[in-house]
Amino acid sequence: DAMKLAAVRAIADLAKENVPDEVSEAYGNQSFVFGRDLIIPKPLDPRLITYVSPAVAKAAMESGVAQHEIKDWDAYRKTLLDRIGYDTGFARTIADRAKKSPKRVVFAEADHYRVLKAAEQALEEGIAQPILLGQRSIIDGLIEEHSLELDGVEVINPNSDEERERREAFGKELSQIRARYGLTAMEGERLMRRRNYYGAMLVRTGLADALISGLTRTYPSVIRPALQVIGKSDEVHKVAGMYILETKRGPMFFADTTVNVNPTAEEIASITALTAQAVRNLRIVPRIALLSYSNFGSAGGVDAEKMAEAAVILKDRHPDLIVDGEIQANFALNDQLLSESFPFSTLHNKRVNTLIFPNLAAGNIAYKLLQEMAGVEVQGPVLLGMRQSFHVLQMGSSVREIHDMVRLAVVDAQIKSNP
Repeated sequence: DAMKLAAVRAIADLAKENVPDEVSEAYGNQSFVFGRDLIIPKPLDPRLITYVSPAVAKAAMESGVAQHEIKDWDAYRKTLLDRIGYDTGFARTIADRAKKSPKRVVFAEADHYRVLKAAEQALEEGIAQPILLGQRSIIDGLIEEHSLELDGVEVINPNSDEERERREAFGKELSQIRARYGLTAMEGERLMRRRNYYGAMLVRTGLADALISGLTRTYPSVIRPALQVIGKSDEVHKVAGMYILETKRGPMFFADTTVNVNPTAEEIASITALTAQAVRNLRIVPRIALLSYSNFGSAGGVDAEKMAEAAVILKDRHPDLIVDGEIQANFALNDQLLSESFPFSTLHNKRVNTLIFPNLAAGNIAYKLLQEMAGVEVQGPVLLGMRQSFHVLQMGSSVREIHDMVRLAVVDAQIKSNP
């Protein structure tokens, strides 16, 4: 009876919690709030197993029925999540790191429900203090309509009279940054009415730690304000974009997937070094394949030759880096094939986890094919090489994808504040 009662109470408590977006999507994007239409959690709610099972297990232990004692409840919950494949070990590791030092994150498109829902989840998870940009009336309306819990969260409308003084100061600072590009103070103030410029300046001036944008805008239109206001790190030649794919073989890192259309061998080497550092920052050893249609000179062509040249550059400048190429994808990922045909490769017995593509088309197509056809969970794009944490969403990102990006942005901000 004690176990049954514990299960009932756990279900009742869960019903009162905010419903995750995955549940809404499973039921035709309905918005669920505890009340007449939601008395008990929906059957597809992935949290059921982590709420009910621990409650029943505790009741079993307290009543003397349990044969084994659970001492680490967090580890037990993680085991339950592994069983249903809800959250990978990599995703949980990033979440745990983000929680250790939450950051102020600007949500530049806060007049959209998915952005607000992700902000609510980030606040509830304890990884971020959201700063919402947009018209207060629209934001308040969405919060009320969807019963979101964002009490006390800062809302800023860059176009409001209340922000005029700061907007003018930001515009003046931008005109000084861009003086050699012909930008006047008046033009700078005008640009500060745009949320991506204003949000980037909040990050630049230390009033925020990270920014998330791109749900409704093209990648180039969002990255431009980042480069103009925040800028790339001094040692970086060109920024790049990296996607993280959570596969059966563990996390895989793809670059460049968003920025450089047709990089040279020198630029490929720079992108690879950037990506390698980003992977290390996630506490994973990068093992890198420079991809091509050719294996170590087996076929000619400009793309194959530049990847081979990039490999030479990297081995000269970064002798400790595990990298090789040019190499075909199947040989890079199948060690038996590699050992049979090219046993000399430095990738032999290394289990490659980082793929560098010869151009933007190849990288972008590859990750999207895996995402749509293989159902691979994708996080990103992570913008590499920026001075401060500024990250651009895929257009049309889901709440979960936005939330994943917030976690990565917070960890990135942590790293950049303590290099």
